[in-house]
Amino acid sequence: MLRAAVRWLERLPASGVARVRALFTTHGDFSDITPTQYDAAYTWIRETGLLAEAHSGAPLNCRVFDAAMARSGVPWFQDADLLVRRPDELPEDALRTAETLGLTPDEAYAQVNTVWGKVDTEQRSRIGSAGELALLKLLSESAEGRVEHVAAWSDGYGYDIFVDAYQHSAHLEVKTTVRVGRLTVYISRNEYETMLRDPAWELVTVRLTPELKLRSVAAVPKGWIAENVPSDRTPRGRWESCRLDVPPEVPVPGIPSVAPMLAEKAPAVLRGQPVP
Repeated sequence: MLRAAVRWLERLPASGVARVRALFTTHGDFSDITPTQYDAAYTWIRETGLLAEAHSGAPLNCRVFDAAMARSGVPWFQDADLLVRRPDELPEDALRTAETLGLTPDEAYAQVNTVWGKVDTEQRSRIGSAGELALLKLLSESAEGRVEHVAAWSDGYGYDIFVDAYQHSAHLEVKTTVRVGRLTVYISRNEYETMLRDPAWELVTVRLTPELKLRSVAAVPKGWIAENVPSDRTPRGRWESCRLDVPPEVPVPGIPSVAPMLAEKAPAVLRGQPVP
């Protein structure tokens, strides 16, 4: 089906669907693939959005490989950044797909990195927004004071949610995940420097279910963050963002900075107890 997808994409820019289908079903040069497989391949390239990229400058076999990886659903792909560090670590299914499309292991490795980066960025954006909104709603219902979603109007504050009550304030930078066995957060230089100068700043991790329902919240201690971010070694080099892989024993359940501002009947999850 992958070879059939490449053939469709090669010929569709110059001919209509009916004409290309007739070519595939009547010309002997294309009889190595069945009409059913050609039809399945056409449906697949339409569903994956490859048809909309018919005039892309990227090689066809790379585009088809990217789509196959992004939609494969294989368990290793979401952790490809950790599991696949070199071409010789590519799983067998990726190597078979690459071979079918005429890609070398080095080319396949480069494409896996590209696709994983795009998918990871899109998922982090979608999941991150869901986590912020879920926590914002919960705090608005549970904190006895003012709750503001400052990230909705500016990303320059260095945090996402402001809570203020009873002469207490909390400036919450929210990081969200749906994974159970791994917590990876990305922190910007602005967020880190805000942490250093703002005693009310706190990094809160929100764990959602696959259906994007809030499961638990926890806080990552500032000291741990400071010990694990990169260091600028010279005035000519400066990190602007970094990834932190947080061990499971590090986060503190609940949100300590918000605890003094919670109503008596606030949900247990804000006090460090997971949602059943």
